[in-house]
Amino acid sequence: MDERKAKRLKRVGIIAGMAAVFAAGVALWMDLPPTITVEEPDVATLLDPALVERGRYIAQLGDCVACHTEKGGKEMAGGLALETPMGTIFSTNITPDSKTGIGAWTFGAFDRAMRKGVAADGHNLYPAMPYPSYAKITGEDMTALWAYLRHGVEPVEKENRETSMNFPFNLRFGLAYWNVVLADGTPFVADPSQDAVWNRGAYLVQGLGHCGACHTPRGIGFEEVAMSEKGPNGDRFLAGENVENWHAVELRDLWTVEDTVELLKTGQNRFATVSGSMTDVILHSTQNFTDGDLVAIATYLKSLPSKNPKPMPPKPVYTDAPEGAYTTAGGLGYMQFCNDCHRPDGTGVKGVFPALAGNPTIAARDPSTLVHITLTGWETASTNAHPRTYTMPAFARLEDKEIADILSFVRKNWGGDAPAITEAQVAEARKHIDPKIDASNFETPRLAGLLDAPNKDQLVRGMRLNSETNKLLPGHVGNDLNCTSCHLNAGTVADGSPYVGVSAFFPSYAPRSGKEITMADRINGCFRRSMNGKPLAPESADMQAMLAYFDWMKGATKPEDKVPGRGVGKIDPSLVPDPANGEKIYAVQCAVCHGASGEGLKDEAGRVVYPALWGDRSFNIGAGMARTYTAAAFVKRNMPVGFHEKFPLGQGGLSDQEALDVADYFSHMPRPDFPDKVKDWPNGGKPKDARY
Repeated sequence: MDERKAKRLKRVGIIAGMAAVFAAGVALWMDLPPTITVEEPDVATLLDPALVERGRYIAQLGDCVACHTEKGGKEMAGGLALETPMGTIFSTNITPDSKTGIGAWTFGAFDRAMRKGVAADGHNLYPAMPYPSYAKITGEDMTALWAYLRHGVEPVEKENRETSMNFPFNLRFGLAYWNVVLADGTPFVADPSQDAVWNRGAYLVQGLGHCGACHTPRGIGFEEVAMSEKGPNGDRFLAGENVENWHAVELRDLWTVEDTVELLKTGQNRFATVSGSMTDVILHSTQNFTDGDLVAIATYLKSLPSKNPKPMPPKPVYTDAPEGAYTTAGGLGYMQFCNDCHRPDGTGVKGVFPALAGNPTIAARDPSTLVHITLTGWETASTNAHPRTYTMPAFARLEDKEIADILSFVRKNWGGDAPAITEAQVAEARKHIDPKIDASNFETPRLAGLLDAPNKDQLVRGMRLNSETNKLLPGHVGNDLNCTSCHLNAGTVADGSPYVGVSAFFPSYAPRSGKEITMADRINGCFRRSMNGKPLAPESADMQAMLAYFDWMKGATKPEDKVPGRGVGKIDPSLVPDPANGEKIYAVQCAVCHGASGEGLKDEAGRVVYPALWGDRSFNIGAGMARTYTAAAFVKRNMPVGFHEKFPLGQGGLSDQEALDVADYFSHMPRPDFPDKVKDWPNGGKPKDARY
């Protein structure tokens, strides 16, 4: 059965199932439960500061802000769009505004809405509001939450938006029947066979945390098939589900207690970094939980056996790039577009870019989240532990087959037995992404094209000499630099001094050396001036491989052509650098990758991840970057990486002044000097911003 037919049948089944629910509801019409009457707390009780503050914490446990606050809107004033298979629902205003919020409600009406899904005026709420989970909230916690919403939240007058639901789901009367037939409003009952920590975790996960709303499979009527680990479907509770084109992973026995606590507290752990709507959950909710509650949640989740037992994901092993990295289209695509952040061996950068080995998003049988993230991008959660966010750009500018090849390579090497991803899966996911995502064609040479050349082995060697220069040419590199430390994405990024077309412009006159130089001379200039190393013999196999790679990058470029994106651009020369401000910018934007003292970054195995910017192992800013304003232009367009969502590296984002300030700061720090600097500018004309 093809995928489209399966989806049509699924839709038919859903509608038929809902019709059956409606019919069953009609049969039970006379048995609808009466409105529950609860005792109204007195005003003095609700005004108790301690109760209001406890209610604030209950609201965090229930993640009220994430759903009831639209982006850029007032807190709790609603308006956030919640996409469902049946249409769009907009969250409501739950501030104490008496006109548009819940200021005119009674506690009884609030309690009924929270437990039964019926608003104060009697209309039924859609179960996107997780009232089946909130039915498990204790009376004490419900009272505290009410006190906070009435007296701890600023009232905001903002009209609620009408839902945009498809027929027949726009007929709210059917929700009454849905509640009778499918809503499980069973109160929480502690398990006497478990200890207090486990029971606290079960209460938070099943109730206030409503984790099952995203992570539990849905039935034919879109009901959660289980609300706890008990009952006939208890083994499917938190077993994973698709939500808004994302795959919410199985939470049962996923990690150790310590790993789960770290993820909920900081937004990342050694195996994963949260993505999608979970970033809001971490931001507004779980990072604020007490350590005791985090341990309780993790303890409960760890106790739930999985129907698909997962061996503990191995800690990433520090090895070279995996098999296929240089011999397959997916591998070369990975080395071009993913290597700079996730590293050749998939270990990522601790605290910055997530590792791929042991990552549940990579290993999930359902690739929805992985494909979605790749197409639309991703941003880390801002937490107290990791306040700065890092962004993966949207890769929608690559073709479907390219993305499928790269992701299949990733899953083959770091995803266990996860199946390959097809071009059709990527194409289907692309239909559902935000139209504002840039999907224009990305025009730059693709490393995968090396495999089609008759001298592919030589070309791949040349490419590797650029990306692994320090490792493959240790006798010629005197510091920790690789060519691609500056020439990002294997030299294919515009305004990052790309190799594209470069060999067409050599031989050419170099004013700094005062003579005409060849492409081989230019390469050796980098070895000597930037890498503090020794030149390669022009006739050597390695030099010939590098030249062949540059020549392949040239394509059809002619000497008289202007290649868009060549060089590093310009910085306004009238600006005056402020190194004191540059030091501040460096601490905020650069130190995480290049070290607080410019010492660079190493991984746990002691290997250099990102090079030193000053000190004994630094490059001397000799070739191409000898001028402060040139260094500033490079910084402006290429640093920091992961700063925004734009393809290919989310790079750049500083202003001209900021880039100049930080370039002036780091370029004048102590570093080894090029020994032949006294011979530079033999014909005069040394620019005023030249370092030497």
